[in-house]
Amino acid sequence: MSVWNPENVTDVAESIGIASLNREVVEHLARDVEFRLSEVLNEALKFMRHAKRTTLTTQDISQALRLLDVEPLYGYESTRPLRFGEASIGPGQPLFYVEDEEADLEKLINAPLPKVPREISFTGHWLAVEGVQPSIPQNPTPAQGQAEMAARGPSGNSTLAALSGNDNQNVRPPIKHVLSKELQLYFDRVAPAIMDPSNEDYRNAAFASLKTDTGIHQLVPYFVQFVADKVTHNLKSIFILTSSMQLVAALLDNQSLYMAPYVPSIVPSVLTCLIGKHLSSSADKLSTHFALRDFSASLLSSIARRYGPSSSTLKPRIARSCLSAFLDKSKPFGTHYGALLGLTFIAGGTGVRSLILPNLTAYDTVLKTGLEDENAGKKDQAEHVVQAIFRALSTLEEDAVLVGMSSTSQNGHPEGEALKERLVESLGEVMGQRVYESGRQGLINAVLERDLTV
Repeated sequence: MSVWNPENVTDVAESIGIASLNREVVEHLARDVEFRLSEVLNEALKFMRHAKRTTLTTQDISQALRLLDVEPLYGYESTRPLRFGEASIGPGQPLFYVEDEEADLEKLINAPLPKVPREISFTGHWLAVEGVQPSIPQNPTPAQGQAEMAARGPSGNSTLAALSGNDNQNVRPPIKHVLSKELQLYFDRVAPAIMDPSNEDYRNAAFASLKTDTGIHQLVPYFVQFVADKVTHNLKSIFILTSSMQLVAALLDNQSLYMAPYVPSIVPSVLTCLIGKHLSSSADKLSTHFALRDFSASLLSSIARRYGPSSSTLKPRIARSCLSAFLDKSKPFGTHYGALLGLTFIAGGTGVRSLILPNLTAYDTVLKTGLEDENAGKKDQAEHVVQAIFRALSTLEEDAVLVGMSSTSQNGHPEGEALKERLVESLGEVMGQRVYESGRQGLINAVLERDLTV
């Protein structure tokens, strides 16, 4: 005997046009309906227990139907219980229906009219500017963003309490930076390619992509951190340091990237390649680290020229670091060479006259010691420093031409040995002798013209 009433099966059969059914068929269908119902209820009870509840909900039934691959129930859920009314139609069974909620017409009449809806139109707003969402009504508020970043589960309440100031501990949730799979793949391919010395074409293709690609702004902080890590941990590898500087140059050459926020993070890496103590191993050629310092100096000059007007402290900080490295006599000639290039490119003729020229007489003893050293390598390094000083002094001659000072007349300066002694007194023995032997009258006049205003 089935718990399910067989008459229900008969009613359903009559509703679809089947007038008569065999009694055995009706009972068999009733038992099948009972089995299907028990199956659905058993699965629904599993969902209820899994959710650690003691009350079966309609959502559990829906999940059970989905699990059994049965067409789900349609409609919407209600938090309020349904009220059924009873209506009698003739001598048959009563009809039950869901009662409608009564509306108070007086309240509806006295209620204020709703706002007139806006006309359909199109408008635009900045979803994000340089990766940062502006605070406008169309974008999520910071509070909503913090709520999304708060941890869910047992530790969620403590995180929210810390964010709202109700917790004594200063807990800051991690900032989630979502990168697309394409950008992650791009970074994973480009970064190793740049540091691969065996495939020149692969490296050139990576640099060309960095110079022209318009959709890699989200990767800029990762590339900046990548450069900082490589420079910090590979000071003995000229190839890695040079590749890192080429990576910075490629990012700066990309007109689609806004690099101003990352300049403070880039400058220390470039300065390290410019005035670092030991930038090569003993197996590398001597000229390799000087080429790296030349490239770093030109890169630093480009950064200062482009971003110096928007940052009043950029050039002074770079000049201060270079001057400190130049005045430290314990540093090697490579550091002095890079410091001189940095001061020349950053400060120009004015910086050379005020920062380099007054310190050349004190630096003369360091130069003489290096040039007289029996070690050919150290002597060659000292010669590179002499060339760097000569290049710095040449900027004085160029500025003198700009202000109209004659490059051929002596402007009242002495001649012959007296002129040589005057140069030695101003520049030291080594540089005074070199400037005098160059025979460049414009350079001599610019060096001796202490009060020249440029």
